[in-house]
Amino acid sequence: MQPTIDLAPITRHLRAMYSSRLLIAATHYFNVFDRLSNGPKSSAALQRELELKDRPAMVLFPALCGMDMLMRDAAGNLSLTELGRGLTTDGKPSLHSYLCLEKDEPTVVEMVERLRNDGPLDKTKGIAYTKEGDEPSPMDDPEAARFLTLALSGRALYLSPLVAEALPARKGHLLDVACGTGVFAYEWLLRNPESTATILDSASVLAVAAEFLESFVNSGRPGANTLRDRVRLLPGDMLVDDLPRADIVLAASLFHDWPEPTCEKLAQRFAQAVNPGGELWVHDLFLDDTLDGPLAATDYSAMLFWVTKGRAYSRKEYRRWLADAGLKPTTRYIPTRVDYGLISAVKPA
Repeated sequence: MQPTIDLAPITRHLRAMYSSRLLIAATHYFNVFDRLSNGPKSSAALQRELELKDRPAMVLFPALCGMDMLMRDAAGNLSLTELGRGLTTDGKPSLHSYLCLEKDEPTVVEMVERLRNDGPLDKTKGIAYTKEGDEPSPMDDPEAARFLTLALSGRALYLSPLVAEALPARKGHLLDVACGTGVFAYEWLLRNPESTATILDSASVLAVAAEFLESFVNSGRPGANTLRDRVRLLPGDMLVDDLPRADIVLAASLFHDWPEPTCEKLAQRFAQAVNPGGELWVHDLFLDDTLDGPLAATDYSAMLFWVTKGRAYSRKEYRRWLADAGLKPTTRYIPTRVDYGLISAVKPA
């Protein structure tokens, strides 16, 4: 039985350490609060002043808004909140100097470097588990792939029953892209006994997914003994390989690893894989469309900025990509847990 408790406080505490680095960097190295002390500035103007590329700006500014240090108006202009004035050098009161006691902490200094360069100068650091073209990836290494897949398995096991319950109940085929352990597909198949699924990931990850499949098959749950014959484990690269057609395509915790141009490409590829009348479902943690929170999403975005090529995106951004790919986004948003939720889009019949 799925536990009733939401474990979101655990993940929020974990991710907050990345946002604290952003706050110290903004205070001491970028002087964000002093730059806004005389009045609002547009996001674009502040970004130019700080000499930031798009991704760092789209991580930093929403994070400071999520912390209630900045606020964004309807036109997208940024200004100080009353709390944010407490980080200006001439604020009364001011904790500017107090916060800067941590300015030389190594992870703060590294965060500054990553903000200024849109990632680490050493490209072998900080983009773990994502790969494009001929770039190396730890996921090519069986031990590294196993470590990450098992590290994420607890979250997947916790969320997969909720996702499976929310996905359409139908006879058809599901494609779980970058499937990890595969448990999202396994749970859905248990609820849809006449359906089949393909799970796609690297061969190293699928070796772990096969172990989880055996655990499901031997679990004694109703219908579990049929899963082995209803699941296809397909090694592949979602960025370049042909994707099998499906009635439901599931992209769980996937887009946020990538920069926006790659997300647009993935949306196009996934849309092509959806059969007419089928659906693409995205399970992720979303920024507000106003790009000023919530704090759980901006904390996660800071963490993603540190370890991937991506960030957190808003539902509005996803829906634009899906519409541009020829799908019809729905207005549905289905919360799951740990601040995650589901959105979907339909392929016209």
